[in-house]
Amino acid sequence: MALRTRFEPPHGLFIAEGVRVVERALRAGYRMRSLLVEAKRVPQVAAIDTGGAPLLAAEADVLESVTGFHVHRGVLASFHRAPTSGLGELLAAARRLVVLEDVNNHTNIGAVFRGAAGLGIDGVVLSPTCADPLYRRSIRVSMGEVFALPYAFAPVWPDGLDEVRAAGFTVAALTPAPDAVPIQELGPARRARVALLLGAEGPGLSPAAVAASDVRVRIPMRRGVDSLNVAAAAAVACWELGRLDP
Repeated sequence: MALRTRFEPPHGLFIAEGVRVVERALRAGYRMRSLLVEAKRVPQVAAIDTGGAPLLAAEADVLESVTGFHVHRGVLASFHRAPTSGLGELLAAARRLVVLEDVNNHTNIGAVFRGAAGLGIDGVVLSPTCADPLYRRSIRVSMGEVFALPYAFAPVWPDGLDEVRAAGFTVAALTPAPDAVPIQELGPARRARVALLLGAEGPGLSPAAVAASDVRVRIPMRRGVDSLNVAAAAAVACWELGRLDP
């Protein structure tokens, strides 16, 4: 983990795991640096066009000693990162966004991206403290949808929400607060161009982020349940925001 943090992002690299995810990275235009596979899986990856990147094969115990974990999918690829969208570029091209504050759990990041991609969201805005969407676990959990959905980091926070609003978005803060508007009651005008704002698991949104939003919305809950996991809540809210689409 320490080596990944020090080496991968500064050197413009990321690791993709599994044949399907590797193929999706290639389709998205990422350039492969090398492909490492368990020896018995060589026939499984023979059709992958590595673009001249070396294909390396080894037994499972060697892969584990190299990587420090059991590579249960048996396929790892090192890719060169591509430039990410600037916030202004992302805002100009989107109609519906998810905005994440301090979501630093890689599993949740991946799950949010997968749900957002499948439920009609055009992009993701991340606060500076959010986890890296191109971390191996985030990529795997998203099933490669982090490659398909544009994202941008807001350089300052929560002031970045002012830029989102200035681009014509309604910033809707998702909260379990009982006095928030039930999300299904959000009117068409506010749904037309909306940025759904979600906070980290546990603490939720900061007071500053809530104060910077245009409206607070909630998912009605039953049986005394307070809230959902952030990825589950994002999926429910994204579905609701797109429910009235033709």
